[in-house]
Amino acid sequence: MKIALYALTRQGLKLAKKLAVDLGGTVYATRRLAEGSIRPFDSLPKLLAGTFSQYDGHVFIAAAGIVIRCISPHLESKETDPAVVCLDQEGRFAVSLLSGHLGGANELTLQCAKSVGGQPVVTTATDSAGVPSLDMLAAAKGLVIGNIEQVKVVNGALLDKGIVQIFDPEDSLDLAGNELFSSVARRDDWGKGRPGVWVSWKEDCPDDNALRLYPKVLHLGMGCRRGIPVDEILEHVRSVFDAKGLAVKSIASLGSVEAKRDEAGLLEAARELGVEPVFYSTEKLGSVVVPTPSKMVLVHMAVPSVAEASAMLSSGHGELIITKQKTKTVTLAVARSR
Repeated sequence: MKIALYALTRQGLKLAKKLAVDLGGTVYATRRLAEGSIRPFDSLPKLLAGTFSQYDGHVFIAAAGIVIRCISPHLESKETDPAVVCLDQEGRFAVSLLSGHLGGANELTLQCAKSVGGQPVVTTATDSAGVPSLDMLAAAKGLVIGNIEQVKVVNGALLDKGIVQIFDPEDSLDLAGNELFSSVARRDDWGKGRPGVWVSWKEDCPDDNALRLYPKVLHLGMGCRRGIPVDEILEHVRSVFDAKGLAVKSIASLGSVEAKRDEAGLLEAARELGVEPVFYSTEKLGSVVVPTPSKMVLVHMAVPSVAEASAMLSSGHGELIITKQKTKTVTLAVARSR
């Protein structure tokens, strides 16, 4: 995590310095205290207007009331807000104040308490009750949450000692055999209206009220003409995914040939999809046996396949679930990692 630490008193600054050594991070202090590498500030609210979105975690050695008033104008949602932890200046208590699960504040609180020898204070119900929190578990397993509002429904059922149904054929959550969950093997066995978790890389959930989780296992292989705008590329991706019932949230990578490394449309498409683009040499692409090689691609790119070969390489030679799908300007193939 990229962490910022804030101190308002001399004693608080001592704690902030120790935390910076143990956890890493940038220390901010009031101007009268700042020296050396410590970054000075005159107004904490004004400082946070610039720093709040720049860090993954914020640790304040200050009264909780001050912290709450300062951060409140910047709060957006539990999906995007950074972790916020508050310590008293004696280091007796470290309190997880905001984004305990998805933001990582609970874990950061434990690290802060260990560093200064204080008592961690974590008030999220699932942690207090000792039951798994689905938002935290999903993040740990690299799954994307499709409908964050349903997390509280599932977590609430677990807190009430209810049995939660789960469709997870590949056991992405590693909950097989867990007594708190009832495994559903088939779509027809799903009980609508009951709390449940649906894990799939397809858009095949039969229940709008289920918590939908998407494993990042789909790898795009793409080719395109020079100068194609990003909207045209994304339209083709969404069209193919809609037609095949695949989940855009399960996209893990976008791959293409090295010659496309500077292709603005592809780079922007990768940013829009939230993935890092990967580019392969023609030698690497040419080593992959694909189902539908192209003589035209061989003429123009000196390799028999870009889309299919890129998808298969990115997936670790997984299953090619969609062979190349073409428009006049864009070619797409999709492979699934094992």
